[in-house]
Amino acid sequence: MILIICIILAVVLFFAIIGLYNTIISLRNNREKAFADMDVQLRYRHDLIPNLVETVKGYMQHEAETLKAVTEARAGAMNARTIDEKLAFENQLGSALQGLKVSLERYPDLKANQNFLKLQDEISDVENKIAASRRFFNSTTKEYNTRIETFPANVLSGMFGFRREVFFDLGAERATVSEAPKVKF
Repeated sequence: MILIICIILAVVLFFAIIGLYNTIISLRNNREKAFADMDVQLRYRHDLIPNLVETVKGYMQHEAETLKAVTEARAGAMNARTIDEKLAFENQLGSALQGLKVSLERYPDLKANQNFLKLQDEISDVENKIAASRRFFNSTTKEYNTRIETFPANVLSGMFGFRREVFFDLGAERATVSEAPKVKF
């Protein structure tokens, strides 16, 4: 009788471990899918940047450093291999684009150019989509991290090498986000 109870407990434990393992795999795959969805928007932003840079070049001859930072950050983001590398380069690209926006404030003729306005609208739309994708990606990352760090999954996670994953942080943009907007009349 005790042998039968032990066998039943072993079978139940075995299936519980399989269920937990499959849940963790599912959460990891959801995170990777969320990044792939966000990557589509990031690639579209990468495609828009050369058009923006070319449009702006004619107006901003002496702002070469800003344009160079945007171009280099874009190249790094496009050549990144891992999710962590892509996240780091995308943070650099976001910061470089913020610098470009600040520089553009000094060029009223450029801000009235129809091609520039259309590009600016497209980039703004893409940035909004990236923000939504970033929120979803961070949500799936949180769900995954929570699952692998709570008991009893943390025991299984350690045995199978699951590790805590990074969020898509604002990086250098955090400083500008935390500042109150300045209203001028």
